[in-house]
Amino acid sequence: MLKYEHEETVGHWLCTTYHSFMSELRDQLAPHNITHRQMDILGWLALAGPLSQAELASRMMIEPPSLVGTLDRMEASGLLERKVCAEDRRKNMIHPLPAAEKAWEQIGECAARVRMQAIEGMTHEEIATLKTLLYKVRGNFIQSQVYESASPSADQSADHKKARDHVVPT
Repeated sequence: MLKYEHEETVGHWLCTTYHSFMSELRDQLAPHNITHRQMDILGWLALAGPLSQAELASRMMIEPPSLVGTLDRMEASGLLERKVCAEDRRKNMIHPLPAAEKAWEQIGECAARVRMQAIEGMTHEEIATLKTLLYKVRGNFIQSQVYESASPSADQSADHKKARDHVVPT
């Protein structure tokens, strides 16, 4: 049997907390027929505006083919549309449609309930400490991560800062 003291590692604490948080959020979103993947897509579109399928997949940390089925379903349900990029006709740009506003509002409401559940029983001081510590942990990784390219342009640097500071409404 493999032995590892994983219960004593920051990674274990973060991952199990994330899984619990996301499981509750999935349960809250289910009655609205919204999936976690759909929430991520709408979150990135809200943050960055229209993105190509490849850019969206990269930001979601999934392979582009894994995104196609979800995009097909969201397009069929009127949440988004794909448009050929004017600058590079090989790219499809993903644009939210007006129906996405209602879904995004529902996501925000569900996320707010889950956030309140997550901090239940904590003092304001404990919440502030938790936030500070999580920012420190995340900051330790931001330095080593490259989102766009080795030497991002000014626009990409702004996107990097937004991505670093962004928390999809979860």
